[in-house]
Amino acid sequence: MNTTVPAHSPFGGLLRHWRTGRGLSQLALAIEAGISTRHLSFLETGRAQPSRAMVELLAGMLDIPLNERNSLLLAAGYAPTYERRPLGAPDLLPVQRALDFILKQQEPYPAIVVDGDWNILKRNRASERIFGLFVADPPGGRLANTIRTMFHPRGLRQYVVNWEEMAVRMLYKIHRDAATGVNEAAIRMREEVMSYPGVAPLWKVVDVDTPAPAMMSIKLKKGEWSLAFFSTVSMLGMPCDLALQDLKVECFFPADCATDEAAHRLAVDDLALLHT
Repeated sequence: MNTTVPAHSPFGGLLRHWRTGRGLSQLALAIEAGISTRHLSFLETGRAQPSRAMVELLAGMLDIPLNERNSLLLAAGYAPTYERRPLGAPDLLPVQRALDFILKQQEPYPAIVVDGDWNILKRNRASERIFGLFVADPPGGRLANTIRTMFHPRGLRQYVVNWEEMAVRMLYKIHRDAATGVNEAAIRMREEVMSYPGVAPLWKVVDVDTPAPAMMSIKLKKGEWSLAFFSTVSMLGMPCDLALQDLKVECFFPADCATDEAAHRLAVDDLALLHT
């Protein structure tokens, strides 16, 4: 039986794309995967057909996102493995509980759960009362989006004291994600934010010789309120679902004593309001 695939194998092209994108030679990837360089070369040129296990192995070595692993499997002639279920699916209830626990434990400081399109799916009350001082939720039930609200001229941007500094860092993150050519959400978001006023020229103000600070703080000011936060981002460990892989939990912490005091004071006022 002939086990070879066409010379211009869709799988081989995708595999080569991801390998070069990760900056690996055939030798380096072959050593990591425990296979011969000759076999890897045959896979990329279409002279050999990969097994499902081989597709999964190489995808794991290259740290390929789950949706792109599905593309690799399809290109190799196999059915996709990974699903995208809504967060509200019954079998994901333990995940929902874990996320809610993290959000609650972050009080009185803000915390949000963001999907792969940077939409805010969940947030704690601290996030509502603190960031609500600066911007309102989008109209029409539209999900709040962390990137859009930072770059849109009528979003949080207008109250961010160090907006240019924050925007440059975020732009490079979006561009890096979009540069692979397979992250459609990042490509769409890059096109959108670059169309906003004052964003495109930011490429010219990057000072590559100045080292980045250990932690980037967002500094907000509106009327009497002047707050500063830095954040940490966590992801779910070893997810096997497309939606779960994209989830990120961002927790905000006070960057100075004044912000810490304000967060606690707002929490006390919120509690008093709930009991009236």
